[in-house]
Order: sequence, then C-alpha cells, then structure tokens
Amino acid sequence: MLRRGDEILVCHRVSTVPAFPDYWAFPGGGVSRVDQAALASNPAWFPERDEDERAALVALFREMVEEVGLTTGSDGIEVVDENLRARILEDKGYWSKAADSGDILVNGNGFTVISERTTPPLAPLRFRNHFFTMECDVEPILIEGENAEFDDFRWATPQQLLDEWHRHEIRLPPPLVMILRELVTDAIENSIDQMSISPSKDNDRIEFAPGVECLPLPTATLPPATHTNCYILGVPGGERIIIDPAAKNDEGLALLQEKVDQIMADGSTIIATIFTHRHADHIGDLSAISNIYQAPIWASSETLETISPCDSDRVLKEGDMVKVDEVSWSIIETPGHCPGQLCLVSQAGIISADNVVQVGTILVPSGEGDMTAYIEGLYRLRDYNANLLFPGHGPVVTNPNKQISHYIEHREKRHEAVFTAWQNGLREIEELSHAAYADTPDAHPMLKIDQTMSHLDALRKEGRI
Repeated sequence: MLRRGDEILVCHRVSTVPAFPDYWAFPGGGVSRVDQAALASNPAWFPERDEDERAALVALFREMVEEVGLTTGSDGIEVVDENLRARILEDKGYWSKAADSGDILVNGNGFTVISERTTPPLAPLRFRNHFFTMECDVEPILIEGENAEFDDFRWATPQQLLDEWHRHEIRLPPPLVMILRELVTDAIENSIDQMSISPSKDNDRIEFAPGVECLPLPTATLPPATHTNCYILGVPGGERIIIDPAAKNDEGLALLQEKVDQIMADGSTIIATIFTHRHADHIGDLSAISNIYQAPIWASSETLETISPCDSDRVLKEGDMVKVDEVSWSIIETPGHCPGQLCLVSQAGIISADNVVQVGTILVPSGEGDMTAYIEGLYRLRDYNANLLFPGHGPVVTNPNKQISHYIEHREKRHEAVFTAWQNGLREIEELSHAAYADTPDAHPMLKIDQTMSHLDALRKEGRI
C-alpha cells in the first residue's frame, strides 16, 4: 500500500508465528479453500485477470480485513466495520457472505500487480506469490491476542527500509528485498509503472541478509530436503566467496553457471570457494565446476584430504577470519555431524552447515559422527545469540536460539533414553533402538539403529557405559 506517493506500508510479524517471526512484511496471505469457493460463486469478479490473480485478490481482500482492518470501498481503501471484522476473524468464510450481501464492496480497481514470485525449492511448500500496489490514505488497525500476526506497523520509503536492512536493524523476507531494490531504481511512481508492465517472476537474488545470497542446488540429500544451499557472500561489484557449490547434475550445473555469469556481469571477483564439510551433498563435481569458474578452495584439513590438492588451497581452522570486502566472518569448528565441519559467523548470522535445519532433522552418522561433539557444538552456536542461521538445507532459521534449544533438548532426551535402555539390560541394537525411540515408532528403522549406535558410542566415550 502506498501513502503520499513514496511511502509503503510494512507490518511487524509477531515472534510466535512459524514463518518469518520478527520480520517486517506486507499484509497478505495464502489462498484458502473459502477464497476459492467465493471466487467460484462469483465468476464476474475481476474478469480481466487470470485465475491465479483473481484468487490472489480475493485472498488479499480477506486478509486485509483480518490483519490490518481495511477493506476496499467505492473510493479506495477504508476501515472495515469493527463488528463485521470480528465475525470474519471468527469465521474467515464469513467474508464471502459479507461480500455477497454488499456489506463489503469487492473492488479491484487500482490494485496493480508489480511482481510475481514462486517460492524457491528450499521452502517446504512452493506457491506463486502476487504482489499488488494500491493507494491508501487510512491507518491500519491491528488486532491483539493469540490470533494476531502483526504487532506493529509503519510507513517508510523503500530506501529507508533497505538502509535499515543493510545495517541489520530490521529483518526483511527475500521477496520484499528484491521488490524494494526494483522500487528504488527511479521515482516510486515510475518504478511501479515499469514493474507493472512486465512483473518480475525470477528469484534473481535470494538474499537472506545483506551480503548473504542463497542459491539452492538440487542434490541427492536426505529427505525432506531436495536441495543444498549454496551461499554467495559479498555484494555485486565487490569480492565474492561461494560456499558449498554442490552442483553435480546438468540442472545444478546450469543454475551455478547462470549465477556465476550474473556475478561476473556485476563486476565482481570470486576470491575463493569454501566447503563447510566433506559430505557428497555439499561438494559438487569439481571438474565440471572448474569449467564454470576457478578460485582457491578453502576448507578444513579433513575436507581438503577428500579433494584433489592445489597450490592455492587454504586450510581453515578454529579462530581463522575470512574477509569479504569489509565484512569479516570468523571460523568455528563443529565436527559432530562430520569431522572437519566448519561454520562461519558474522553480524549477519551463522552459516551453520549441517547442524540445525528448520524443516526435517540432522543425523549424526555412527560411522564418522560424534554425538557428544555435536551436542557441544549446538551449545556453542546458541551462545552466539545469532541474528539468523543459514543452514545447509531448507529455509533460513529465523529464531536461532529457539530452534537450537529445541535441538539440544531433543538430543539430550534421546541420549538419556538410550542410556536408560542400556541400564535396563537391553543389549541387542534393535531392542535398544525400539526402546529409545518409543515416542517416534514411525521413524525409519535403519536411521533409528544408526542414531542409537551414535548415542551408544558417545556414552562409551563419556565413560557412562
């Protein structure tokens, strides 16, 4: 929503929502079944728009009522009746009834699509997003309580938001960052006009934080993940470092080629490739990658032992610093998941490799992992009180301490369950795993056995069994 020509409305998401807590975002939401039903019963709504756009508008109008207390009127955006809003908050299907009765005017005039983005493959759910602009001269009215998604709002120029984001003062979702970058290329009215002619549909730069860009590459990794996150540090025109270019198949190599071409076109220089650890889903086809770009490889000694040596290689270890332009990243070792696994820490957050993920879980392989070191590594990561975690797979972890604490509690509870099963006299690995995983009987039997073996090995090294 636009106010006074150059300010846009953003709202602060409450810290308890599962997606993007504590982020500043646009009002809106997903298309629900009631939205689809409302659209099916009103085929005359927005006949000039395609089906996806029509459904997105219906969902937006309903969400506007729920989230910010605003609705469409004959003369633009207006405040919705308080009692009507309460009914819709109790039953979102009541919005369509209010529209049918005329209590809500369904008016799509002035709503202009300026961008369409499909969520990247690192997300657990993928869907097409429509971003609309509309003039608005009234103030939002937020709700309070457990159903609230926003706890604050503000009007700001796109440049103000980008400046605050670059200073790590606010969090912005990657699609919003991309849109803001387009809006500041000209006067906002001119930018909107240009964007509406051909709305951007590509995720050219998925930036989780300033100077931290993500390129999901398809890999043969553990479900539910289907991709490995390759990270590009630095900004266009400056020095860049590529982390975990895991491309092996034609699709992944083509994606990496496209990104490298973009980096070079920006005038950047790739000064190094860093591998966080030696697992196959993080190290790509180095021969094929060398045909795309060449740069020194920096990694732990354990990782470097698994690849062909080169004079320009650099061993990274605990306490080392990696500098990209003016940003310094410190190296910490978290070898629990894999010997020689490294994480990188800066003001932006932690590139956390395979320690924590937002969706799914992390395995500590019995053959090479170290459960005690893994749990100790989780405590270390939590002590940094990071702004964000950039994991090896899946979406960014937006509430690091909460997620890490959950991992610690889960692993320590499992550790004690294995110990208790041993103390109760169980010795067969199948029996031990069944007892230790009694709370998750549907877990994969071979994974249960493997993780139980990891816990047993840790308990033996700790001198408890």
